[in-house]
Amino acid sequence: MSRGVSRRPLLRMSLALLAGSALVTPLALTAPAPAAAATAPYTVTALQVTVRAGGRNCTLDTDVYRPAGAVAARPAPAVLTTNGFGGDKADGPTDALAKAFASRGYVALAYSGLGFGRTGCPISLDDPRIDGRAASGLIDLLAGARTADNGTRIDYVAKDGPGDPRVGMIGGSYGGAVQLATAAVDHRVDALVPLITWHDLSYSLAPNNAGRTPGDGGPLPGAYKWQWTSGFFLIGEAQGLLHPNLDPSRAGGAGCLHFVAQACETKRLLDSGRYPAGRTRTVLAYARSVSPVSYLASVKAPTLLVQGQDDSLFNLNEAAAGYRTLAAQGTPVKMIWQAWGHSGGMRKPARGELDLAQGNLDTSYAGRRILAWFDRYLHHRTATATGPAFAYYRDWVTGGSAYATSPVFPAGAGRRLYLSGDGTLVGHRGEVVRGSREYRNLPTATSHSESSLAGLLGLPDVAPYDARGTYLDWTSRPVSGRPVEVVGAPRVALKVSSPRAERVQNSPDAADKLVLFVKLYDIAPDGRKTLVHRLVAPARVPDVTRRFTVELPGIVHRFEPGHRLRLVLAASDDAYAGNRGIKPVTVSSAPEDTGVLELPVTQGVLR
Repeated sequence: MSRGVSRRPLLRMSLALLAGSALVTPLALTAPAPAAAATAPYTVTALQVTVRAGGRNCTLDTDVYRPAGAVAARPAPAVLTTNGFGGDKADGPTDALAKAFASRGYVALAYSGLGFGRTGCPISLDDPRIDGRAASGLIDLLAGARTADNGTRIDYVAKDGPGDPRVGMIGGSYGGAVQLATAAVDHRVDALVPLITWHDLSYSLAPNNAGRTPGDGGPLPGAYKWQWTSGFFLIGEAQGLLHPNLDPSRAGGAGCLHFVAQACETKRLLDSGRYPAGRTRTVLAYARSVSPVSYLASVKAPTLLVQGQDDSLFNLNEAAAGYRTLAAQGTPVKMIWQAWGHSGGMRKPARGELDLAQGNLDTSYAGRRILAWFDRYLHHRTATATGPAFAYYRDWVTGGSAYATSPVFPAGAGRRLYLSGDGTLVGHRGEVVRGSREYRNLPTATSHSESSLAGLLGLPDVAPYDARGTYLDWTSRPVSGRPVEVVGAPRVALKVSSPRAERVQNSPDAADKLVLFVKLYDIAPDGRKTLVHRLVAPARVPDVTRRFTVELPGIVHRFEPGHRLRLVLAASDDAYAGNRGIKPVTVSSAPEDTGVLELPVTQGVLR
């Protein structure tokens, strides 16, 4: 059992103590709200709207922002927004977005998602059959097809037909996935802007990067991302501390206070560290059923995906998978990789970056793209340019625009490096030196990538490390000439030997299979090491007797001249649950048979 598992009770207590402050604003988006303008060009009306969702009556707590001049004779398009996990309609980002769009002449409707704030019903993980249907009821309200609980009817939203309001959606994290869930069950949605959200929760919570088809979490659970998952679970269960007089409809199931039964059972399975085949298939099927991976085929609304590079919760691969799926089925889609995500979320967004809690749409690259997106699809101004297919933030740019763009995704071309037996990465197969090296895992975790919630909550974190003897590494030659820029998800094809893992890998419990962790470091000329965005790729190897491929999280990173790239294969990581039992691993290299690292390079040459 990894050190992460043995430390869980202590860290869970710490997370519980921190939950109170995290609950004030959604975990995904924590900056403070701006001061209200002295004379806002809109009015705000609080409305309760009861809808039927998931077999229950759920009362939604909403604020409707009506811009000056919006009347039945001069209707305006609408923007619907809701909170990240742990927030509500009044938190900084949700409120600021509603004000920003209302100030620009849109009818804005901000609401607290199911299970949060003063909205009823338990937390159901943005299930399209529940959360999606609930949001669809709010679209009925914007259409004038239903009234609020006090009898208020809205008649000042532009329509494309009877009962069909012109409406877009925007929000981050938990408030991002609900957009796709809503558009899947209600085709009246005209435009979406999901920020830093997930594609497949089974991958997000227990990522397995081995042998997966892009966009698919794979047939096996990976390494349980216990720090992130436990933090969110505690925040969900602690809702009663902030709202002691909760609506009885908020009661959860299967032993949880505020989560639906299937979500509670998913958490219980992950905590158990045991993955028996039948039960695991059922739980994975549930996690995917509430994820876009299962219902994107029904999403037709034009979608602008915005994902964060600094995000170990929902990494760039999640947005890339959604982009590929939507593009393949002909749904209008574009994608932006911005700097900030869930990791380090307390930091002020970088220069030129969108700050949702400040509503700086006009002065940020992503903000201007969002305004253009809604202008095109909500105002029907077909001449409005919505930008390139793909854009990405470059943290090494100090002057001019920090964003680069590409008419296609992916933007980088594959460049191969080979794993040599002497611990080097070489540019040609013929340079590979024959040799074998071994590492061993220990009963406790011996590698550290991050303390997942530390950056988000403003806490210090130690530098990444790997203990001697529990990892293998391969290092490239120094970059010469132009810098090497990597944009996308690196992949490494591996063949390992682990007799102990082989003996138990056909166990009916998938937890017996070998787990390893792959990551990339940038090594400076003075030896300083940087784990790129503190990202790591856990992999539960399906069959140690066969070659397998690990897809690492996507990155945007420049390796400067004189710097070297280091690939690390580690036995553990204390942010994840690890191997059951001791399973030594040997990696052998020969010119005719060795591991291959493939990097999506947009500039420069690796030798």
